[in-house]
Amino acid sequence: MRRIDHIVVHCSATREGQHLPPEILDWMHRARGFSGTGYHYYIRRSGAVHNARPIAQIGAHTRGYNHHSIGICYEGGLDARGNPTDTRTPEQRAVLRLLVEQLKRKFPAARVCGHRDLSPDTDGDGVVEPHEWLKQCPCFEVETEL
Repeated sequence: MRRIDHIVVHCSATREGQHLPPEILDWMHRARGFSGTGYHYYIRRSGAVHNARPIAQIGAHTRGYNHHSIGICYEGGLDARGNPTDTRTPEQRAVLRLLVEQLKRKFPAARVCGHRDLSPDTDGDGVVEPHEWLKQCPCFEVETEL
């Protein structure tokens, strides 16, 4: 088993009311040159969890962190106009919390964070602030909520 020091939460950047089936997500990632879906878990709006990649396999979801992280993505993240928004359903919220709790039991030292929280600290103050985020993903405060 590989060493895991991060559990990184993402959104699929899918608009409210639109669905992104796991097969299409996989196709999108393959079109970008990945060997398949880059996340380890994909949580649909219904709360169904799709196991996209074995944990033992290195992910393709956060440049510079893939070798030692687990990637979780939830379907959604954009409002109807395409603006970054926390669109998680109650089912997604519950399942995400449960999945993170299970992973933390297995990897207690892992930091749970959002993709945006791993953006570079461009002003060098030791904190990645909203103006430094490369992306809004996952559109909620992972470290305080989970």
